Amino acid sequence: MSSMPSPLNPPAKAVVDGTAPDLGLPAQACLFAGALDPCTIVIFGASGDLTSRKLMPALYNLFLSQAWPQPCGVVGVARTPWRREEFQNKMHAAVASQKNYDPQKWQEFAQGLAYFAIDYESLAAFQGLRAFLEELDARQGTAGNRLFYLAVPPSLYQTIGQQLGQVGLAQEQTGGQGWARIVVEKPFGRDLASAVALNATLHQSFQEQQIFRIDHYMAKETVQNILICRFANAIFEPLWNRNFIDRVGIIAAEKIGVEHRAGFYEQAGVLRDMFQNHMMQLLALIAMEPPARFVAEQVRDEKVKSFRSLKPLGGPDLAANLVLGQYGPGVIDGANVPGYRQEPGVSPASLTPTFAAMRLFIDNWRWRGVPFYLASGKRLPQKLTQLIIHFKEVPHSLFDMIGLEAIAPNRLILGIQPEEKITLTFQTKNPGATVCLREVTMDFHYYQNYHGPIMDAYEKTLIDVMQGDQMLFWRQDGVEVCWSFFSPVIEACESCAIPEEFIHSYAAGTWGPTTAQTMMNRLAAL
Repeated sequence: MSSMPSPLNPPAKAVVDGTAPDLGLPAQACLFAGALDPCTIVIFGASGDLTSRKLMPALYNLFLSQAWPQPCGVVGVARTPWRREEFQNKMHAAVASQKNYDPQKWQEFAQGLAYFAIDYESLAAFQGLRAFLEELDARQGTAGNRLFYLAVPPSLYQTIGQQLGQVGLAQEQTGGQGWARIVVEKPFGRDLASAVALNATLHQSFQEQQIFRIDHYMAKETVQNILICRFANAIFEPLWNRNFIDRVGIIAAEKIGVEHRAGFYEQAGVLRDMFQNHMMQLLALIAMEPPARFVAEQVRDEKVKSFRSLKPLGGPDLAANLVLGQYGPGVIDGANVPGYRQEPGVSPASLTPTFAAMRLFIDNWRWRGVPFYLASGKRLPQKLTQLIIHFKEVPHSLFDMIGLEAIAPNRLILGIQPEEKITLTFQTKNPGATVCLREVTMDFHYYQNYHGPIMDAYEKTLIDVMQGDQMLFWRQDGVEVCWSFFSPVIEACESCAIPEEFIHSYAAGTWGPTTAQTMMNRLAAL
């Protein structure tokens, strides 16, 4: 299947001009609404990879684009015994290679960076952190507003949440000032029981409205644009149902292997890492009913309803609806790469799946009988995230007398990576005296004719947390419903009497196991 063409390469294109009328709005007006509260951003795990690769560049870019509270401080917290100057130097190295790096602006930004070394198990250390933050509040005027970002291994979520509560840092003041918000990265547990336990621990200290469960896929611009595409355009929503849609495909492919995450990935696998969270959020945006209003709780209500409508996946039909794979040695971009079992930190006998393709059904009025094909994996030929709406064939061909009995159905492709774009394929006639049809596309590139500032996923996420907007974040009932669906599937796979036969090998650089080819073809219509 290595020669499978990409749905990004249609035979012909008719480009649509994405120019919008000038409404006289400054580009800044679309970044965020209203003034941001002054606050202190506290990053636990500040010496780790996530902070240097994602969080600090995102914060620096917000500072440059003036999407920044006034005043605002950033406090790095970690076990590493750094001084403030060492932390600043490490963070400088994290942003200095960016194209928009400005030495003078960095000096201004770095003045607001502080550091606090901590022992996560020590209550006294957290009491010291509280005193440190209160001193910063008094000096900087940040009004006691605090954003706690847990950029730490999931095993520390409960410990940190409890410690913050015990020293009073989770408590909010009345009157709108002195808020406390905590950001939790996925995974939210490894099964239903652990997800419930994690939530119970966090709720000992924080209220639900204080907890922001981040899914950075949801902060990508084109992902958010799916709701706008559906609900702000009358040409799509009337067709968005089982009467006009034949099937839906969702793919999230990665070229990279497990890299430095072997310790985590060996315990997770692709179903826990991608499907229970990212893939379910993408599915919800396609499947959900329109909310009455575009506000966080109503949007999240509709997402949960779609999760509750998933037809259980299991029993004797599990193998027909789920294909798991693990990448072996192969070639990526002309270079030989090792198989998963040869990666550092991976067991030579590992049965951890790195690829999954599944067929799901949503049992409700809108989607009854429409299959949803989902696929995600590592070491695939390209980095690709797409949602593909396959419309039904025309009910009757008018052109069978000239040899055109079958006409390719229309497709709407919502591209997220590598290009943020929307593509609509349809049939037209080739020039000439005879009737020869060809499939063409209309392409809308998300940033075409846009010249304002652009936020990446983490920048958008941080802005939303500072604004208290939970639209793009998981709510606990959604987490639990998704785990209720996936936990039995994962347990069935992991308890299989002959798991070696359930995990199919595929060469790195191909589109998954040969046993998944039919499902992949249905997903992408290739």
